[in-house]
Amino acid sequence: MASVAEQNTLTATIRSWPERIKIFYNDVRTEMKKVTAPSFKEVQATTLVVLVTVFLFAAYFWAVDLVIGHGIDSVFRYFKQH
Repeated sequence: MASVAEQNTLTATIRSWPERIKIFYNDVRTEMKKVTAPSFKEVQATTLVVLVTVFLFAAYFWAVDLVIGHGIDSVFRYFKQH
């Protein structure tokens, strides 16, 4: 059975929810007023950076995969002959 102190604490917590929710939404509203959307030029620039980076990483990983694949192939061919 819950003690009187625990029940009072639970009751106080439940009663404080509406006020806490109100404060939370006011904080969200205040922070959302600070948010700005990027300009079209900024979006184009960041998109270009992302695309270039993706292609550079793709080329790098393709080259690494090719080198490692040939190395493993050579090792298998070596042990197959011996």
